[in-house]
Amino acid sequence: MRSFLIFLLTGATLWVASCANTSHQSLGPGPGGAHEAKKFSSLTVMAYNIHHCNPPSKPGLIDLEAIVSTIRKQAPDLVALQEVDVRTERSGGVHQAEEIAKRLNMHFFFGKAIDFQGGEYGVALLSRYPLSEAIVHRLPTKAETKGEPRILATAKVTLPDGTTLRFGSTHLDAQRDSVNRELQIREIVKVASAEPLPFLLAGDFNATPGTGTINLLDQAFTRTCQECAPTIPVLKPTKAIDFIAYRHPGGKFSVSSHKVIPETYASDHLPVTAIIRVQK
Repeated sequence: MRSFLIFLLTGATLWVASCANTSHQSLGPGPGGAHEAKKFSSLTVMAYNIHHCNPPSKPGLIDLEAIVSTIRKQAPDLVALQEVDVRTERSGGVHQAEEIAKRLNMHFFFGKAIDFQGGEYGVALLSRYPLSEAIVHRLPTKAETKGEPRILATAKVTLPDGTTLRFGSTHLDAQRDSVNRELQIREIVKVASAEPLPFLLAGDFNATPGTGTINLLDQAFTRTCQECAPTIPVLKPTKAIDFIAYRHPGGKFSVSSHKVIPETYASDHLPVTAIIRVQK
């Protein structure tokens, strides 16, 4: 697949366009200090569906700082966000991925799934470490289902000791019928199988453990939880649908901890974090 890169000299922002993408996506560095040296032995990874920064208890309100505060308290190295607005009417024209990254002093990549309300809507990656080779993979949907277009956004992460890995964020189809989710997870597995780098994947899979979708995920990746605590709804949660998973042919990843964060105001999903050890 042929792709091209356009380097914008002002703002040090890299824009990526690909034939699979059909639109430009933004990849931006965090402010100064995002390259700080760190003795590297583990990664703290977060998956968070942020509901376009709208607290479910306050319809119409955008509270971006509540999302930022929730993320900051966990001090993650990598964050996969879903339901991110970029310059939409309902979110006041704010580039949410860029603004969240700026407040957290992190690098970011936003991947557009759809055009929405004069702006864009999709998923994003945040990273304490430099991002490169960002790609938006369009995921399949059966035409007759009229499902909302879905994507997998990935980027290469370069860690302080020079180690590189592939990090991805996704948000699978939400329809009751699982046909699109299973098509989409098969495509993600196909992408991951062709990737030579270690692969960390996080997101909202709209499927629970034991379903066909998660069984397919488990054939190619290792989830950071097996008996997974529920992530929705935020009040009295009953279902686990937000996951972090990894794929490393060399077997160098292992899970130190996995937890669901009991933050019930900022979004309609509870965030998930995991500490992943990396063996040298």
